[in-house]
Amino acid sequence: MTRSDINAVEVRGLVKHYGETKALDGVDLDVRQGTVLGVLGPNGAGKTTLVRCLSTLIAPDAGTATVAGYDVVRQPRQLRRTIGLTGQYASVDEKLSGWENLYMIGRLLDLSRAEARRRADELLERFSLTDAAKKPAGQYSGGMRRRLDLAASMIGRPAVLYLDEPTTGLDPRTRNEVWDEVRRMVGEGMTVLLTTQYMEEAEQLAHELTVIDRGRVIASGAVDELKAKVGGRTLQVRPSDPALLDEMARTLTESGLTGLAGATAVPAEGQLYVPILSDEQLTAVVGLLSERGFGIAHIGTHLPSLDEVFLAITGQKAPATEPGPESAGPAGSATTSEEIAA
Repeated sequence: MTRSDINAVEVRGLVKHYGETKALDGVDLDVRQGTVLGVLGPNGAGKTTLVRCLSTLIAPDAGTATVAGYDVVRQPRQLRRTIGLTGQYASVDEKLSGWENLYMIGRLLDLSRAEARRRADELLERFSLTDAAKKPAGQYSGGMRRRLDLAASMIGRPAVLYLDEPTTGLDPRTRNEVWDEVRRMVGEGMTVLLTTQYMEEAEQLAHELTVIDRGRVIASGAVDELKAKVGGRTLQVRPSDPALLDEMARTLTESGLTGLAGATAVPAEGQLYVPILSDEQLTAVVGLLSERGFGIAHIGTHLPSLDEVFLAITGQKAPATEPGPESAGPAGSATTSEEIAA
């Protein structure tokens, strides 16, 4: 059995109410060990509530969930030592230096003084924060705080890491740095559950996706699988003679090979776009163009964007930060907040 065949997270029938609102309404999902599961959903879908349940910050009302082999309800203390959480907002103590933040968390996790110092030094270097190690975290930029928050979630070497919209508000350069670090962590064997409002982020990082709407899972699968389920591929054709673009579009549309959607000519791009639902249709379209004597300079296919997939599945545009119980303050670091409370 390979690492990716083992589920690090298993959720079955998870339910959570906020008054009469069902934030989670029977959620089922699996996260394979050593992979990234991206969780997408419109505003108030239940993404952050799911993360809070799985990190023991709140208790579900029904259903079961195991993380790294521990039950989230019956074994919360054991589970907290195997997970890390980076919430939507950095949860570091602004009065402490970066090094002191990491050392404090290490000690709360029962690391020896020597080990806590070593881990703090190691993670500051890993996240390019060594030069700012002695500065108060309140003087850090937004990107530096986010990196420090990620470092804090790594102190205990968690087997499973929850990233709840980890790059919200970051500039593109810092976001790419966070992505690189996530890839490196996963390459070292970590399992990641990622909620995000950025479609590009999901495509860059996630091995599989789960789409939640109104507290229910409405779609799941690999990125390309979800794209293929929503409208199939689009054939892009660039004729050798751009003047024949409209004639080529009429020929295909009148042939009936393109279905009700027809072929769309885009003169500004010099290309023809044809919706393709099967390999047989693609072969027939290319064969007809060749038979009618149209010269083709370029031909290719592409799947719909993840934004288009999300819109097709949920009927809404890509999600933004969730209101209500989904954004009732920073989630912070599960390990840190729970250990302090304990």
